[in-house]
Order: sequence, then structure tokens, then C-alpha cells
Amino acid sequence: MSEVKTKAETKAEREYVIQKVQPALLGLMDGSVSTLAPIFATAGLTGRPIEAFYVGLAASLGAGISMGLAEALSDDGTVTGRGAPVTRGAITAFSTAFGGMLHTLPFLISNLQTALHLAYAVVVIELLVIAFIRYRFMKTPLVSTILQVIVGGGIVFVIGIFLGKLGA
Repeated sequence: MSEVKTKAETKAEREYVIQKVQPALLGLMDGSVSTLAPIFATAGLTGRPIEAFYVGLAASLGAGISMGLAEALSDDGTVTGRGAPVTRGAITAFSTAFGGMLHTLPFLISNLQTALHLAYAVVVIELLVIAFIRYRFMKTPLVSTILQVIVGGGIVFVIGIFLGKLGA
């Protein structure tokens, strides 16, 4: 049996996506991608996982605060329908910090090679989850969103690795 959505259901779904999913996706993407270069460059430069962890922690929390404020201050939601600025800002801040911390946590492992390999795997999973969320909620074709997210994240990742090796 085919389910037909009412206008109210369609509007509620659209509001949920634009007021909750989009700020969360924005934060997750920024946190996951923008923290890659500093973390992996630090690991390459120092050879010490704990230093990469602290750089990742600082980058994740700093990015979370910055992105949360940017989202909350971008508009009050009345013209765009994007919802309450404090709610959007909080969602964006949390998801940015969360996205950055996921691949930072492996650097609590004292063996650099083990930490790096685990962090590589976490990055791939993060990028695939972002692609799936874009596919599911933003109706982006799965193959193109995977390519976009992997290529974008890959470029930042390679920059971090390159700079870490260059400076070491």
C-alpha cells in the first residue's frame, strides 16, 4: 500500500531536515574534514600520538565553538525558516566537535602506527556516514555524494599527511 503524505507531514519533514539535519550535517562535515590536516600533520611532525590527540582536541572544540556561533548568528530563522538560532547553533557546535573527535580518539593509543591505522579507518567510516546522511535526507544520489565527500575529505587528508612528512 502506498503511503501518501499530507501537506502538514511534508512541511514537518522539510522543517526537520532544514532545522535539525542540515545543521548537524554541516557540523559533522566541518568537524570531520577541517580537523584532518592539523591532526595528521601533527602526528607526522612529532611522531607522538598524544600530541596529535591534543591538537585534535583543540581543533575539534575550537571548530565546534566557531561553527556553533556562526550558525546561531547567521540568521534568526524568521526569514529563512531555519528555526531557532540557539538550537541550530547548539546542534552545529556539538556535531562539529563530535565529528572532529571521532578520528582524534585513536591518538590516545601510544603506538603511532596503530593510532594512524585506526584513525584512517575512522575517517573512511566518517566520510561514508556523511555521504549516507546526504543521500538519505538531502536526496543526493548515493554514488555522487560518496564521490564528493571522499574526494573532498581525501584532499584535506592528503594535505595533512604531506605537510606532516614535509616538516618532519
